Amino acid sequence: MIETETPLASVPPPVPVPPPIIDADPALVLETLAPRVRLLQEEIAKVIVGQEDVIAAALYALFARGHCLLVGVPGLAKTLLVHTLARSLELGFSRIQFTPDLMPSDITGTEILEEEAATGHRRFVFARGPVFAQVVLADEINRTPPKTQAALLEAMQEKTVTVAGKTYRLEEPFMVLATQNPIEQEGTYPLPEAQLDRFLFELLVDYPTLEEEKRVVEQHSFSPLEKLQPVLTRDEVLRFRNAVAQVPAAPNVIDYAVRLVRATRPSKDGESPDYIKRWIRWGASPRASQYLILAGRARAACQGRFNVACEDVAALAPLVLRHRLIRTFQADAEGKTADEIIARLLEDVARD
Repeated sequence: MIETETPLASVPPPVPVPPPIIDADPALVLETLAPRVRLLQEEIAKVIVGQEDVIAAALYALFARGHCLLVGVPGLAKTLLVHTLARSLELGFSRIQFTPDLMPSDITGTEILEEEAATGHRRFVFARGPVFAQVVLADEINRTPPKTQAALLEAMQEKTVTVAGKTYRLEEPFMVLATQNPIEQEGTYPLPEAQLDRFLFELLVDYPTLEEEKRVVEQHSFSPLEKLQPVLTRDEVLRFRNAVAQVPAAPNVIDYAVRLVRATRPSKDGESPDYIKRWIRWGASPRASQYLILAGRARAACQGRFNVACEDVAALAPLVLRHRLIRTFQADAEGKTADEIIARLLEDVARD
């Protein structure tokens, strides 16, 4: 099942890459980011009750040019959260409902034979799939076979789609937010590690508190998105992204991020603690080190700071690392979760 807010269109030539929006002084741009983020969070709060940390992390991912995997049981408004985010940003949105019979061409698009009524001339034209949007909701991504899951790999990493030997570039900003149900295993296809690694964050969507659930029930609406007003335009998002990319990270912060990631790898050179060798089979790759700094820049900028701190790296470490650690059978037997292992690492790895 595929939902899109704009009809499929034929695009014979590849989609051109829009030039980046560059401001003379990124510092001036960053000064306006934190207030706009607060307005954006207030707008999203009109629909989504609670989940402040998840919303903030999704915004960090947006400005860090990353993608998010939202994990939570049904009924926690994961899909509604993505709808709300897209509507508040005034960006093109499409939803792909992943099912076992979904084919890769249902995501990327396909070439169709078109006949001109006047001349009778026939030609192949490319009909764009729902991946040609700026915010793509991949709903229940683990319910489709690996062949279809892999259709998103090129789009997520290279921001391009290749069909019939032709490469089409996706319009920036491009962001995939995928949802996954952690408790249902029948009829599901776990994402391979290579695809999990494409996600900047894995966000855990938990149950609301008592007061939050009361508010959810009180303000229930069958059309909650109608009250939303766009806060950021596409050009503003691109401008903020360019400015965030220039937020400096001191050498000691980069050193801390790299040491933290290297400590997740079971090795014999003394860089990882003994419990990592017992609980972790494969640690995080250098991409995790990069993502900690990239996401740290976004977190610092969204909070009104102009440089990355070690506290940004530590705060984002569970989001960046939890889906990149492959635990051993010993960890499962002892009931050690990825978050518990990361929390212990954060205590043991010095920040100096």
